[in-house]
Amino acid sequence: MDSKIIREIEGIIGRQNVLASEEERKCYSYDGRTAGTVPDLIVLPTSAQDVSAILKLANKHLFPIVPRGQGTGLTGGSVPARGGVVLSLTKMNRILEIDAQNLITIVEPGVITFVLQQEVAKQGLFYPPDPASYKYSSIGGNVAECAGGPNSFKYGVTRDYVLGIEVVLATGEILNLGVRTMKGVVGYDLTRLFVGSEGTLGVITKVILKLIPLPETKATILALFNDVEEAAETVSAIVAAKIVPSTIEFMDKASIVCSEKASPMGLPPGVGGLLLIEVDGVRESVLSQAEKVRAIVEGHRAIRCDLTEDPVESDRLWQARRVLSQALYAVAPLKIAEDVVVPRSAIPALVRALEAMRERFGIPILGFGHAGDGNIHVNLMIQDTPEDRDKAEEAVKEIFAESLRLGGTMSGEHGIGLTKAPYLGMELADAAMATMKKVKQLFDPNGILNPGKIFPA
Repeated sequence: MDSKIIREIEGIIGRQNVLASEEERKCYSYDGRTAGTVPDLIVLPTSAQDVSAILKLANKHLFPIVPRGQGTGLTGGSVPARGGVVLSLTKMNRILEIDAQNLITIVEPGVITFVLQQEVAKQGLFYPPDPASYKYSSIGGNVAECAGGPNSFKYGVTRDYVLGIEVVLATGEILNLGVRTMKGVVGYDLTRLFVGSEGTLGVITKVILKLIPLPETKATILALFNDVEEAAETVSAIVAAKIVPSTIEFMDKASIVCSEKASPMGLPPGVGGLLLIEVDGVRESVLSQAEKVRAIVEGHRAIRCDLTEDPVESDRLWQARRVLSQALYAVAPLKIAEDVVVPRSAIPALVRALEAMRERFGIPILGFGHAGDGNIHVNLMIQDTPEDRDKAEEAVKEIFAESLRLGGTMSGEHGIGLTKAPYLGMELADAAMATMKKVKQLFDPNGILNPGKIFPA
């Protein structure tokens, strides 16, 4: 990047908020899975006005801007594809307001999800979206990717809690969109347009989030099965019984082995499938619902079913699920993580298809995730060799095709970014993609915001 432009940026934001060394820049060239190009500069704004000034300069000199939170994504949404400036929003990390009367909070994008949850809980309130990275991912990134998590089955995903945003357009204009009320239908719903847009339409600098009352209590059920399909079929049975747990998490046999090594739950050897189910709500109803779930589980050939209301024991079980993504590296050094979604009734069919692919391609394919909403995280664990990479590429395409055939989608909460862009045409018609590109052109006429993302190159 031209030294004159760097001096202009330093003049806007201060030299202390600019990172330029090679070591620092390399740290911003990858996320939780994907490596991109090394950016030319890292800029850490502290206000919407800072962001606006930087974007105006980018439009003037036509250099790329890549918005970034904590960099925990898994599809390359926050890594540079074409160099330029990474706009790291980590210093904008204030909780500006918690309004317990109106059940809302207003936060800056750098607020850590877990920190927000802890702060609102002090007032008896609950912010449900909980991606696996919730202890270190930020609200801005969650909004940009429309993150989900285990609570999605009962409570929904990030978009269901975003009431309004402050966003800086590529031209530097600052817009305040949405409302701080539970209803509002004035004009087009531009707020929803920015949720899940992966930083390609604007830079979010403030978020108004809906809160709900904190559930009084919860019960956790651990169910073990000899066969992974029995576990998958049990999910459909629970939903068919009109019971809505807050979460239904699923693990296949290989995932269970990895989890036990990383965070032992004391499971017997040879377990073929696992469900981790949580029921929450008012104290009077939770145990009744949990007992109904246990009866269904036991009626579907579970070999063991444990129920606990002890928060400490529940946290121990959930820790085994939380560490699973990293625990998979015990299988192989390279992980290709996908997150397909199918109708809940199609989970058994997807499980059977994954088992067949595992045999056919000869590489470990592990499945776990949010079975309550049909969102299965499929992980291909491979050696870093051309042969294994070629097998994985073919397997990924087949996994997407099977998910679509079953009436699903190829991304539930990871977004598209760089890694899924080549497959976009498998799900979206040309006319749909053309319309999306027109929206992109309208908001970002010079193509400076997160170029190379979502759409195939």
